[in-house]
Amino acid sequence: MYAGETVGSTDGERLSSIRPEVWNWRAAGYRYNSYNHYLRGRFGHRVQKVSVDAGFTCPNVDGTVAKGGCTFCDNRSFSPSRRIPRQGILGQIDEGIRRLKRRYQCDHFLAYFQPATNTYAPVERLRGVYGAALEHPQVVGLAIGTRPDCVPSEVLQLLEQLASGTYLSVEYGIQTIHDRSLAWMNRGHDYSVFPDAVARSVGRGFEICAHVIFGLPGESHDDMLATARAMAGLPLDSIKFHNLYAVRNTPLADEVAAGTVTLMERDAYVSVLVDALELLPPAMIVERISGDAPVDYFVGPSWCLDKPGILRAIDEEFARRDTYQGRLWNPGT
Repeated sequence: MYAGETVGSTDGERLSSIRPEVWNWRAAGYRYNSYNHYLRGRFGHRVQKVSVDAGFTCPNVDGTVAKGGCTFCDNRSFSPSRRIPRQGILGQIDEGIRRLKRRYQCDHFLAYFQPATNTYAPVERLRGVYGAALEHPQVVGLAIGTRPDCVPSEVLQLLEQLASGTYLSVEYGIQTIHDRSLAWMNRGHDYSVFPDAVARSVGRGFEICAHVIFGLPGESHDDMLATARAMAGLPLDSIKFHNLYAVRNTPLADEVAAGTVTLMERDAYVSVLVDALELLPPAMIVERISGDAPVDYFVGPSWCLDKPGILRAIDEEFARRDTYQGRLWNPGT
């Protein structure tokens, strides 16, 4: 599944250089470097993420930097583990595997610490919950979602220790480079914490992933591409994109109902997404290109729920332009 080419010096400057090879996805006929294919190449078989809830909170929920959480956030809509009574770590993994096996033929999984901020706890507690997940015989690695303002040195040291013995991806939710948008979403930090967290993470043996949202109120097409360019210029291994969508019982849902926020249309999202992918380094892994929520939590936009249709639209836009990830990447920026 790999081309067998060593990462060149330019790519190596832009990535955290923990992967010795880059899968030749273009030669295989793909338009972007998808996570599913990357994991299959790395492990030799299909690998799926199984959501795990360790019961953490966030600093913009508990009052440390703000209260109320992110404007768009209801963790129950993001993670199956918050929609059922929480079991222990191993029990959650077993239940998650049972759900996933209804859809996928898969026997290997990443324990994905998904809801809330999963490095926001004392190191010994973190060590315990991560270690518990790795005890599961079908878990081949970890994915940890967190905030860039919640990785002090002692936490990074723990993550480095984990990465020395297992696959580890650390996902930093930054969403945007624009401080006005971060203020709107009640993040409780500005953009500067993100490049700082990335710089302190490089070279520690884990994959560094950025989570980005397009369609934030007041952001133009150019604003969104500015975020993509900034991500292209950082030593990231992977990135996740989705459009802003609204779920019930959130401030965003209230703003949508009041007409003060208009959610992005599908064609606009497809256009800016493909534009963004053209700007990224070819070696950067694209973990996700769309998002949705369970119907019973979902407010809109309705097109989010048609995932096959979104993927077709993205493929068609790539084909229409005859383009691909990295076509406009400028390694000098």
